[in-house]
Parts: sequence; structure tokens; C-alpha cells
Amino acid sequence: MLQSPMNKIYAYTHPPIFFDFAQSIERFFVEEIPLFPFANSGSNVILKIKKRDMSTFKLISVLANAANIAQREIGYAGLKDKNATAIQYISLPKIHEKELLKNLTTDKIEILEKFYSKFPIKIGQLKANRFSIVLHKVTPKAFEEIQKLTKQMLKEGIPNYFGYQRFGEDGKSFEQGQKIAHTNKKLKGAKEKLLVSAYQSHLFNQWLASRIALSHTLKANSPEKASKILNYPKPLVEALLQQPHFFKLFIGEHLQSLPNGKEYYCSDLQLCALEFAQGKVSLTGLLAGSKTKRAVSDARVLEEPFDDIHLSSLYGDRRYAWIWVEDLSFEYRKEKEHLTIDFTLPKGAYATTFLEEIAKRELIDEKRVVSRLG
Repeated sequence: MLQSPMNKIYAYTHPPIFFDFAQSIERFFVEEIPLFPFANSGSNVILKIKKRDMSTFKLISVLANAANIAQREIGYAGLKDKNATAIQYISLPKIHEKELLKNLTTDKIEILEKFYSKFPIKIGQLKANRFSIVLHKVTPKAFEEIQKLTKQMLKEGIPNYFGYQRFGEDGKSFEQGQKIAHTNKKLKGAKEKLLVSAYQSHLFNQWLASRIALSHTLKANSPEKASKILNYPKPLVEALLQQPHFFKLFIGEHLQSLPNGKEYYCSDLQLCALEFAQGKVSLTGLLAGSKTKRAVSDARVLEEPFDDIHLSSLYGDRRYAWIWVEDLSFEYRKEKEHLTIDFTLPKGAYATTFLEEIAKRELIDEKRVVSRLG
């Protein structure tokens, strides 16, 4: 029986901090930061687009209809929330630019800038995302607590869970994805790929929660007691406790330098742990599938229960398990108890995961469940 994908274990041990969160076009803003500057010549037009109340898939559909081209001719780097004001970059063949601009009439889409490039935009061709989120009912005391906590988070980082948006309106799309994945048939269309991807994400989240739980066990107990609880030799427990960071690494971790740099396996645990604590590298977690690297040695033992070697309908991947927030700033309106929090996260990271670590609760809107495809 699969557990809920949002059965998170939080890394930080502060008391829950209350605030009101709602993901809406008025209170949730996100802007893509491109991987590299665009040239101003080439056969592809790059559009910097602001969209409101529209998923990326809907955006692509509208643009394709306006330009009278197939959706596959439109390139994009990542998926952005429907219930948000989002700025993202879209590419299409330059020869269709005039027809697109002539036929594009919806007020939900605003073209901010345009560039040209020799190459279309591809999935993942993104450096980071910049967020601006307005929280309500933030008392002065809560604001002080948020400032204190996030100062620690800037230094020590946060777990890179997939957010609730990944798992559909009922939070159970991963169950459908598991069934589809085990048919071993070729996936039909974007919907089936997203469902199987949700299953990959579920396995990753469960693995990450287990690793955080393990780290908490080590932190909260004496070496003798932790050794008994975990059934680890005491020398191993003592070696793990010597690591400077709360999240403990093991021999055989698949590591990647930050940002998006060299990949390698951890063989010198002391050195790896030091570089991790300094934010130079992060361990990666498995997105189960074909043609992907697995952890080795001790780290593989911890990873294997959350692998699915029968999942071959999608390519697998590795995902940063721990990330660092950057460019954090606040604007607090005490009279209204409104807090605007601005920050940057690496591509693929969820703003709501950062906020949930602060709140110590799931931030699904209680009035409606926010759904995003991707």
C-alpha cells in the first residue's frame, strides 16, 4: 500500500509558524531566470511572456492555435503554475511570429520582450526561478520568527521535496502512474508521462523523508541509543555524528557540485560532508527509470527500498536532494499583517516546499486544491 506523497518529515525543529497562504494570481508570482542570455539573431523567436490563470500547457495550446502550428513546434524550459502570475520564455519558428502576434488576443497573455536565437528552448534549459509570494495574517512575532529561521536556512539549506502540485488535485496521481508504469507499454501522450513522473516523484519524496528521519534519529540520541535504534555499528554512528551538517551523508552518495556541475560518488566521507556543509555540493536522489545512475555502497542500501527497477517506460534521472535559497528579502506591512517574501530557487524546486518547511504544515489551499500539471 503506497503512502501519501506528502507524508513529509521536516528538517528544522522550530515550532510551527502560522501564516495564511493562498496560491493565486494576486499573491503568487514566479519568473524564470534563463540558463544563458539569448542572442538577437537566428531562426527562432524567443518570447518573454507574462501569463495569468493559465497553465503552461494551456499557454502552448493558445500560442499554437494563434500561430497555426503544431504544439510540438513550441519550446519551453519548464512548467509554471496555473494559479499564479508567471513570466516564462517560449520559442517558436521565426516564420510564424507575425501570424502569432496578429491572432493572439487573450488578456491572460502579455508579451513583454522578444529575442531571436539559432536554437529553440528545450525542457530544463533554465537556471533558476525567482519567486515573490504574499503571505497574510503574519503577526509581528511570526515575522521575527521567520526572519530568524530563514537566516539559518540560508546557511544550511532545505530539503528539495516535490510539492503537492506534482500529485494532482486528490494527491493520488502517483497511484495511477505506478499502474501505468508497470504495464511496460509505450506511454501515450503528455498525461500518461505526467502520471508516471508523479510516481517517480513520490518515490523520491519518500526516500528523502526517510533520510531526514534518519538524520533526526542521529541528532536526538546518544551514539549508543542511535546505534540500537538504527541497528548501525557504533563506530559508524560516531563517524556520522562528526559530520558538520544536520543531514548525514554516507559512502557511495551520488553527489553533484553546485550549480549543475561535476557528478561523482562519495568515497572520502569526511571531505564530502565538509563540502556539503559549505554548500559546494549536494547529494542527489533517484528518479527511478531506465538509463539513470544509482547510488552505490552504503548509500545504495538506503536508496534501494525507494527504487523501482521495473519502471522502464520513462528515463530516470537524479535530482538534488538538498538545495539553498538565494536572494531572500522581505517587505512587511505591519498594519495589514502582510508579508511579501522574495527568493530564488534552483530550477525544479518548489516555492511551497520552502514555505512548508517554515510553517510545518502542508499549504494546500483549504478552500480549493491547487492543481498544476508538472
